[in-house]
Amino acid sequence: MQATHLWHKLHLHWHKGLVLGLLLCALVGHTAKAQSSVRINLPNYDEKWLHYGFLIGLHSSSYRLQYNDFFVSPAMDSVHSIVPKNLGGFKLGFISNFRLWQYLDFRALIQVGFYEFQTIYRYTDGSELTEFRDATIVEFPLLLKYKSVRRGNIGMYLIGGINPAFEASAKGEDEEEREKLQTRNFNLSLEAGVGFDLFFPLFKFSPELRYSFGLLNALEPEVNSFNAGLQRLSPHNIGIFITFEGGPS
Repeated sequence: MQATHLWHKLHLHWHKGLVLGLLLCALVGHTAKAQSSVRINLPNYDEKWLHYGFLIGLHSSSYRLQYNDFFVSPAMDSVHSIVPKNLGGFKLGFISNFRLWQYLDFRALIQVGFYEFQTIYRYTDGSELTEFRDATIVEFPLLLKYKSVRRGNIGMYLIGGINPAFEASAKGEDEEEREKLQTRNFNLSLEAGVGFDLFFPLFKFSPELRYSFGLLNALEPEVNSFNAGLQRLSPHNIGIFITFEGGPS
């Protein structure tokens, strides 16, 4: 049986997206009010076919898991539930933005994400065991950016695509490391988000809200006491990013 379903996931995390979305709207609204009578910045920005930039971001991540049939067998009758917990992290990256069409861009990113994952094993006697791991992951998002018509110095956009990722931190080979929750080094995620382009005299600043949904099973096939009751494990996260891109030279 599954530990969570799609609507349950949205119910658990809608408030985070709402808070981040309200922050973005407040920032854009303040900027629009402040620049109502200001000249147009970087008027020919979108005519250049290539831009470079960088991003920084904060995110909240956790595993989504499914139990297997062994979880409900007598061999695991002492385990009440396995519960993933959301933990924070941050990302740094570089952007190459290619103009495909008047309202459509292709973005290739190289970014490094610093993650923390925590899984709590709850037992029928009321005790708990916490399994914690951190990971440094190199990601290569390939995204399409669909832009609205620019209004003054503000434009809105939708963004989405795939994100191949490789874990950069080496795993230990000793007995203690093998008895932790083991995950694969490679993952592929589907990403979708929304953001605003804010044009300034020398650069473009863009706050962005993005959700990442793991597509692959990240669970290693090797069975130990931590993954014996699990069938599938996939990382999900929601993050808020700010990007800076230079203006035309």
